[in-house]
Amino acid sequence: QVQLVESGGGLVQAGGSLRLSCAASGISFSINAMGWYRQAPGKQRELVASISSGGRTNYGDSVKGRFTISRDNAKNTVYLQMNSLKPEDTAVYYCNTPLLVRGGYWGQGTQVTVSS
Repeated sequence: QVQLVESGGGLVQAGGSLRLSCAASGISFSINAMGWYRQAPGKQRELVASISSGGRTNYGDSVKGRFTISRDNAKNTVYLQMNSLKPEDTAVYYCNTPLLVRGGYWGQGTQVTVSS
């Protein structure tokens, strides 16, 4: 059965760092692109970073230069290293893959709160 389990969120001061992890099961992880999304209160969910099966990465303009996405196919895990965090980065963060997004499946997410 499909499962995406995000972890690593927390409360951090502006300028700090966090590393998020997402463990995937029930999918062919190594052949799937993966993405990190976030949803702030009152806002739509947005894609902030993605990584292809081959390791090519893309970032949203608001996080470029501050966030780094990576993957470990041996562990079926995708990571998001977040540096120089800003209060506007406060959101629930989710990982997902395009196939599951189309199917409407989401994990529980992990809360990131950045205080000013």
